[in-house]
Amino acid sequence: MKSLRLLALVVTVALAACGGKDAGNSAAPANAANLAAVPPPAGKQWADVVAESPEHGFVMGNPSAAVKVAEYGSFTCPHCRDFATESAADVQAMVNTGKMSFEFRNYVRDPLDMTMGLLARCGGAEPFFPLMEQLFQNQAAAFEKLQAGGDGPYQAAMALPPEQRFFALAQAAGLIDFVKQRGISEEKAKQCLGDTKTIELLAKGVQDANTQYNITGTPTLLLNGAVVPETATWDLMKAKLKEAGL
Repeated sequence: MKSLRLLALVVTVALAACGGKDAGNSAAPANAANLAAVPPPAGKQWADVVAESPEHGFVMGNPSAAVKVAEYGSFTCPHCRDFATESAADVQAMVNTGKMSFEFRNYVRDPLDMTMGLLARCGGAEPFFPLMEQLFQNQAAAFEKLQAGGDGPYQAAMALPPEQRFFALAQAAGLIDFVKQRGISEEKAKQCLGDTKTIELLAKGVQDANTQYNITGTPTLLLNGAVVPETATWDLMKAKLKEAGL
């Protein structure tokens, strides 16, 4: 996809590229092969159990799962979009065994990424993963909407204070109407997009991830707390999880 001048980094919160990479702290072995499936809470599947993590990501599944997968992903990264699309059904099936949990951690690379990340979190934990997947599916449409509007709306949004900036950017990208169609009111979206505490947490999460994992690209996958190198596509990560017994 042609680069978007509209997405030039006005407020730098990350230096990582979108795509494959090698990172530090390579993954330690994990093995779920000898574990029995773990029954979920009554009336639920494990994929329905979602909670916020200490790293301010969202975790799907058994909190005591033997295999813990975490993704550092960016909403404006096409590779992350592809990973989300290709992995969704398999991840849900693996999570439902109770042997694996899956966490998504925002790795914010640019202002539109921050905007989409704030909206994904706006409904809380339970709807996070469905809304995350839908935002990824809408990625190209958001890019096209910004391009069609020219530089003016983007520059005007970025000139606003942080508590107003991301709402204006969401309007320019067509994202307010998008989330309204998915049960998030305009007023609720405005509150989420102006939440400076969450904005600061997501920005700090990028700094912490860089310090701990030396992230140079997205998606970056962790297995039981250590980076799995050369797994920026689902087929490669799926093979690693099969080795772990899933």
